[in-house]
Amino acid sequence: MNYCILGAGAWGTAIAIHLSKNQQNTTLVPRRYEQALELTTRRENSTYLPGFQLPADLQIASEPKPALLEAEVILMACPIAGLPETTQSLLKSLETANQAHTTLTLCKGWEPTENLSPVEYVAKYLPEDHCTGVLSGPNNAQEIASGKPAAILLAHDENPHALQIQKTLSSPALRVYTTTDVKGVSLAAALKNVYAIGAGVCAGLQLGDNATAAYLTRALHEMQKILVSMGGQKETLYGLSGFGDLVATSTGEWSRNRTFGYNIGIGEQPDVLVKKQNTATEGYKTTETFHLLCQKEGIDAF
Repeated sequence: MNYCILGAGAWGTAIAIHLSKNQQNTTLVPRRYEQALELTTRRENSTYLPGFQLPADLQIASEPKPALLEAEVILMACPIAGLPETTQSLLKSLETANQAHTTLTLCKGWEPTENLSPVEYVAKYLPEDHCTGVLSGPNNAQEIASGKPAAILLAHDENPHALQIQKTLSSPALRVYTTTDVKGVSLAAALKNVYAIGAGVCAGLQLGDNATAAYLTRALHEMQKILVSMGGQKETLYGLSGFGDLVATSTGEWSRNRTFGYNIGIGEQPDVLVKKQNTATEGYKTTETFHLLCQKEGIDAF
């Protein structure tokens, strides 16, 4: 199957490496021309995923239009802040994507200007016959790139190509599960980042394992109330995109959101931390987004 990945951060690069090693025709499209040139010449994403050699047959493109010529599945691997720009870039190039039938979002957050999940935002602008969905789960980019065992969830809305996508994404190291609860998966993917920051704060304050366990238990309860109130399925919360991703993001020292919270716990200011980082900490903006959303919808999350 032919894949086109828009966005060459750590996760976009990792899934590109995985797909290429999995014998899928894959093209990675960085947002900036300079990054595309670096990836082409060095065959390594030294900024976002250093230490991993890009496979020889992984193609790098400097713009979406030529990359979409043979694409069947498009992966949106940008941060939430870059979703509007990436979506517009896709739309301008979509006329060349004659074989493209599915677009999957990989970003985990909530689009604040239109108050939509990433997949809802993208679907709003795509043709009605174009299928959309979400890839989510407890997936550390470095571990996926190195081929360590993992599982991921493909959420789709009765997509006739879902089984083929599942097969081409799957490998001996990566098991792909499917669900039709796109709303629930989108909500869980966004919310877990918020609570991962809180888990990091617990660690930074040295509150201990008991406090962290109690916090995460209540976080799971709060996630359930929000998820169900907004149309997601309760069962989704206890799957890969809910409990699985919450545990991984809240406990893994690689987690940007946990690290962000940890630094707050030891006394650093959030606005200062945001200015220092070169990668997005999605949970920071998502916290405010869902606070306002719960107020608007009358959801008591406590």
